[in-house]
Amino acid sequence: MRLILAPAALGVPPTPSGPRPVGEDGGVTNHLTDVEVALAAAEAGARIVRAAYGTGLTGHAKSGLDFATNADLDAERAILEFIRVARPGDACVGEESGTGGGPGSRRWLVDPLCGTLNFAAQTPLVAVNVALVEGPDVLVGVSADPISGETFWTDGHGAFVRLDGADVGVSPSARSLLVDVNCDGPAGRPFLGPQLLADPAFRTMFGPRVLSTTLAVAWVAAGRRAAYVTDGSLVDNVHFAAGIGLSRAAGCVVSDPAGEELNAGSGLVVAADRGVHDRLIEIIRPHLMAVRD
Repeated sequence: MRLILAPAALGVPPTPSGPRPVGEDGGVTNHLTDVEVALAAAEAGARIVRAAYGTGLTGHAKSGLDFATNADLDAERAILEFIRVARPGDACVGEESGTGGGPGSRRWLVDPLCGTLNFAAQTPLVAVNVALVEGPDVLVGVSADPISGETFWTDGHGAFVRLDGADVGVSPSARSLLVDVNCDGPAGRPFLGPQLLADPAFRTMFGPRVLSTTLAVAWVAAGRRAAYVTDGSLVDNVHFAAGIGLSRAAGCVVSDPAGEELNAGSGLVVAADRGVHDRLIEIIRPHLMAVRD
């Protein structure tokens, strides 16, 4: 069965200070702040993903086992349409459609459905990610869970979760000792995720989890996970930018797997506190040579 979804009507979500004005024709105006644009765009995508969950889907092959569904494509189209109307001078980078938009230094990074395989298999662990970046800085980040209805967001200063129109501040906690490890890596070479899961010291101290969605990064910021670990290229990555911005605003410790500043191709460790971070780096360090040779 083929699923064709038209972009949902694009509304403006409520904010703590009430809704912002829209044009008389219902279109977005430049009265919206950047975070309001990101929230509204992410919700436009989340509505499409939510409506498609559990229905028949059409797959679109990409490479290897990777694929997109009509929900990915329709959600990205709705998100980008909203952003391009609200911020016509900004550039946009979509996971499915690539780069477009204005020539400005500000770029919107859009991942319309992170966890496509989960989604297609009716496993309710997915995220809709929208981030605004300028240079190395994440100015705004939104990671929406379209199935639960929760939206994790940051304006670059605070970190919040929105549910049913109400915003609540979030903060990290290592209490659970649960650590999500990304195992969606290349098959042709060693990858940090499987190496870490096989490490006795890691399994003794932490509870490993594998979710295969960057929703797990938002959960670290919200105190539901002690840490998140992945290999791979993370700078300006449409999957991770929103979660990185959210985690930094929440007060998490963010680094590459060597404990250094993030740089292209080096991987990511997000930890609830310095103690968890430093212990993870100790455990990871012996594996780095194997995965990077």
